[in-house]
Amino acid sequence: MNQYSVFDILGPIMIGPSSSHTAGAARLGKVARYIAGTDFNRVEFYLYGSFAKTYKGHGTDRALVAGILGMEPSDERLKNSIDIAKNSNIEISFHEEENDAFHPNTTKIIFHKIDGKKVEVIGSSIGGGNIIITEIDGYAVKLTGDYPTLFIRQNDKKGVISGVTSILTQYDINVATMKVNRRGKGTEASMVIELDSSIPNDMIEKINSVYNVLSVKSINPIKER
Repeated sequence: MNQYSVFDILGPIMIGPSSSHTAGAARLGKVARYIAGTDFNRVEFYLYGSFAKTYKGHGTDRALVAGILGMEPSDERLKNSIDIAKNSNIEISFHEEENDAFHPNTTKIIFHKIDGKKVEVIGSSIGGGNIIITEIDGYAVKLTGDYPTLFIRQNDKKGVISGVTSILTQYDINVATMKVNRRGKGTEASMVIELDSSIPNDMIEKINSVYNVLSVKSINPIKER
C-alpha cells in the first residue's frame, strides 16, 4: 500500500461535497481527457469500490463528466455537467463494477473516438483531490498530473530512449521521473516521463519522428494550489 503525506490529503478548492469523490474525480476526468484528446462522442465510466457505491450521492458522476469536458473541480458548471455533455452530443454511461485489487476510489474511463478508435484510462482518487493514473490502453503507468508529462508508446528497440532524452536535452528540459514498461522483449513498450518544464508543441513533433516511436501524448499539470 502506498503512503501519502498529510499534504496530499488536504482539501482543494472545489465544488463539494467530497475532495475524494468530487474534486479527485474531476481531476481524473480531466487528465484522462488530456490523454484521450477531445475528438470523442461517447464515454463509459466503470466505477469500483466506494465510487461504485456512492457516486450519485457524492456527485462523482457529475465530477467525472465535468473533468472529461475540461472543467476544473471549482467550476460552477460541474453540477450540470451531464446535461452539458448531452447538449454537446456526448453519450455518457456509468457501470458499477467489483474488483478488490483496485483502490476503493477507482474508475476505468473508455473514450469512444469519432474515428472509431478507443482510449482506455484507469485511475484512482487518493484523497484531498489528488489522483494517480495506473493504466493507459493496457500499459501499466504511474502518473499524477502534478508535472508536465509525456506518455510515449514505442517498439522495444535500442536507441529509442536515448533518442527521446537527447531531444529533451536539446530543449534544456530536466526529467523529474521516468518509467519504462514493456509487454515483452522486442515487442511494444511505453515510457512515462515527468518533466520540470512545460512541453513545447514542436518538441512533441520531434519525439514523434524518433525511429520506432509509435505515439506521443502530453499531459499538462492540473493542480490548483
